[in-house]
Amino acid sequence: MHRITGKTGGDSLIEMSPTDSFNDGINGYHQHASSSTGSLQQGQSPLSRKQALFLKFRSRVDKKKHSKDSVFFRDGVRRIDFVLSYVDDKDGERKQERRRLYEANLVNVGLELEIEDKSESDDGKTYFVKIHAPWEVLATYADVLKIKVPFKANDIPNNSEMPMNWLSTPFRLPEHIMHPEPDFFTAPFDKSKTDFFLIGDKDTFFPPSNRNRIVYYILSRCSYLRDECGDRDKKGIKRLLNNGTYTAAFPLHDCRYWTRSKDANCESDRYSLYKHWAGFFCFFKEQPLNLIRKYYGEKIGIYFAWLGFYTEMLLFAAIVGTICFIYGFLTYDDNQWSKEICSEEVGGNIVMCPLCDKKCGYWKLNSTCNSSWQSHLFDNVATVFFAIFMGIWVTLFLEFWKRRQARLEYEWDLVDFEEEQQKLQLRPEYEAMCTNRKLNRITQEMEPYLPVTSKCARTCLSGATVLLWISLIIACIIGVIAYRLAVYAAFASIMKDSATSNLQVVGPYITPQLATSVTASCINFVIIMILNLMYERVAIWITDMEIPKTHLEYENKLTVKMFLFQFVNYYSSCFYVAFFKGKFVGYPGNYAYMFGSNLRNEECDPGGCLIELTTQLVIVMTGKQVWGNIQEALVPWLMNWWGSRKARSHPESLYSRWEQDHDLQEFGQLGLFDEYLEMVIQFGFITLFVASFPLAPLLALINNIIEVRVDAWKLTTQFRRPVAAKAHSIGAWQEILNGMAVLSVVTNAFIVAFTSDMIPRLVYMYTQPDGEMKMKGYISSSLSVFNISAIPLANKPDDGENPPWFNSSIITTCRYRDYRYPPGHERQYTHTMQFWHILAAKLAFIIIMEHVVFLVKFFVAWMIPDVPSEVKARIKRERYLVQEYLHNYEVEKLKIQLSQNGHNDCTCPPMIYPSLPKHEMLSECL
Repeated sequence: MHRITGKTGGDSLIEMSPTDSFNDGINGYHQHASSSTGSLQQGQSPLSRKQALFLKFRSRVDKKKHSKDSVFFRDGVRRIDFVLSYVDDKDGERKQERRRLYEANLVNVGLELEIEDKSESDDGKTYFVKIHAPWEVLATYADVLKIKVPFKANDIPNNSEMPMNWLSTPFRLPEHIMHPEPDFFTAPFDKSKTDFFLIGDKDTFFPPSNRNRIVYYILSRCSYLRDECGDRDKKGIKRLLNNGTYTAAFPLHDCRYWTRSKDANCESDRYSLYKHWAGFFCFFKEQPLNLIRKYYGEKIGIYFAWLGFYTEMLLFAAIVGTICFIYGFLTYDDNQWSKEICSEEVGGNIVMCPLCDKKCGYWKLNSTCNSSWQSHLFDNVATVFFAIFMGIWVTLFLEFWKRRQARLEYEWDLVDFEEEQQKLQLRPEYEAMCTNRKLNRITQEMEPYLPVTSKCARTCLSGATVLLWISLIIACIIGVIAYRLAVYAAFASIMKDSATSNLQVVGPYITPQLATSVTASCINFVIIMILNLMYERVAIWITDMEIPKTHLEYENKLTVKMFLFQFVNYYSSCFYVAFFKGKFVGYPGNYAYMFGSNLRNEECDPGGCLIELTTQLVIVMTGKQVWGNIQEALVPWLMNWWGSRKARSHPESLYSRWEQDHDLQEFGQLGLFDEYLEMVIQFGFITLFVASFPLAPLLALINNIIEVRVDAWKLTTQFRRPVAAKAHSIGAWQEILNGMAVLSVVTNAFIVAFTSDMIPRLVYMYTQPDGEMKMKGYISSSLSVFNISAIPLANKPDDGENPPWFNSSIITTCRYRDYRYPPGHERQYTHTMQFWHILAAKLAFIIIMEHVVFLVKFFVAWMIPDVPSEVKARIKRERYLVQEYLHNYEVEKLKIQLSQNGHNDCTCPPMIYPSLPKHEMLSECL
């Protein structure tokens, strides 16, 4: 018999066989736990010396004789369902008492513990408490949590095979990976009816994801201390983690991700996920959603199902957007207005008024030739079509996702799932900070509550903080605008030679407008990222200050705060360029200034502001996606590499499964929050401003193909295994997406109408006589005339700022972008009738486009049912079978009971069924 020897704190040694030491220790532990629930001063007998030595000895083991990938206790039979870790520190006695009471109470509820001494850990200071949930505990809490388990094999034929399904063969994964478990009809587990369910092996009946969910439920509700008044317990592993009693709490991965487990009794799902899902070269393969759900739980599975579906739908938007861009490229030579701008006869003879005071000189229209050609790539007739298409696409995406979600709800046994546990289970922080108590009408128990006055005060303070930070964003945007105005003058002065003489610099023309737009967009992106880092902590702090009652309420409050902030942070600069820049400029002699300063409001060049909006969108969107992927992949890897540096020098056999996972990063309860937020912000970029950049869906598609694999890789390799959680939908994000879908129709209609030059060109084209050159003369008609002599001294260029070709004695007028009467007219410098015709056309376009798109959206939403008919039939079939099988089960059970009581004939005693008619009694008896 193998014997374990170890020091017990003094010079004495203890020798026990593994079986004896374990049994004696656990028995002692149970006695210790019983005495811990009250007080040792109430007359309980103290622990025996052998039991005390066991608790102090912690059942040390020679790890060289165990597989480093073992996920079982030392007996190789009982599975490790959860691991707690802690270290001794200066507050050791106080924390040790909490741990003693907490672990004793865990044993009291039936959990089994095994503790690894710090001398056996890789850092020499960390203790590990391994937790196993036996069958009785699992069955009890599976009944409490209403976990669905199989009772009958699914007998409904699967008709989901599509014609020519062989075409999708290259994108498929092996069947055992896609569907790792057989399909069953399921029902909520009932401990009193265990023989009703298909229970083969009790050790494997509940998968590891359900086991760690049950154990975490117990850990969250188990108490560790009674308060001074003695009227309530302090409970929950989260509070123990917050106060440093434990350093970590996590379920184990089943093996190393790069190789299969050597233990035949252990699955290798992590290895399968890494091989078939997390690898980048699997980007064209389908996701093994059933295996993800089995290993990580439904909440994470739903996220990846949504991300994958979103990526698939982006493929269609990317194709159409690319076609629209190609159309703009192919019609490049048909761009009559750009030809006029670039020609020496038209653009070369049009002298434009200065774009800023003092430092900007007069310039020729043909200096904007390059930006005019670039603008045509995005500002053409296809832009209108694509804006309408995206309004319909977003509806199809949301409606088809509802159907996909409904199918997953059925397949993953979430049809009747409501997040009642999240709604009813109080957060430990809420219980700790709320001293008042009242009766809960649902649970009929006294529970803490937050007074209305305190709740209102905290909500008001939280709202004021959010408004303060939003104001900070607006102040930063104003600062960037001021930068644009100030720097434009500097660029105009420095680059006046290249702007006026068409000097080519590294290929494209570098104009003051382009230089200002690119540098301002880069600065704005840096400000956005800095504010995000700062506000994330503020949002968590003010949400904690509000003391939400439940975890679901906490997530919803944090979601609203973070999304509102990031919506303003990411989109405010795009809204400025799209709807404000160039709209409040004035005209020479009557310019508008920013807040009464000497900084004149920005103008759009004759090419329009659309190209600047495109530049802003590309820089912010692309920068965010690239930075996000680098940060998500690189930061966890570096932190894990640094954290495991000591373990790398140890022999491989000394680095146990729980130590390997302990050195990984914690995924956190809000781990999916950042992932959803990132994708929803991207969704806003490709819907709210897509009329300005048809290639946005293509960029998003490329990013998401990488995003799926990066998220899978870091979850599989860089993070501890999250606690499995249920979720039947994407939650509050669904309503946010619906709101953005409606807003996108409005923003794109306004972009086409007011930001692009589409409507002015169409009005000009249809008001001209028929002919091949309908757009001839459009540029000249869109520019108004002003007398140079009438320009105030404060607006005139300084000496030396004007280009060499400018001669004030010859050139007496300049042009500016507007529709105003020329000098000498009786209504000089007031808007012409053409201005009002164009404005009316813009408003009419907005109304017509919005009504058409909304009408189509609502019709499509009405035509597509949220739940497929096949799923409805399956749900009804399953509910019918549950009732039928439960009825037959009760009848068979009664037959057995009657047989045991001596009633072997078909005559049922009336007292057994006092309320049933005679024929029903006989039926039940038979």
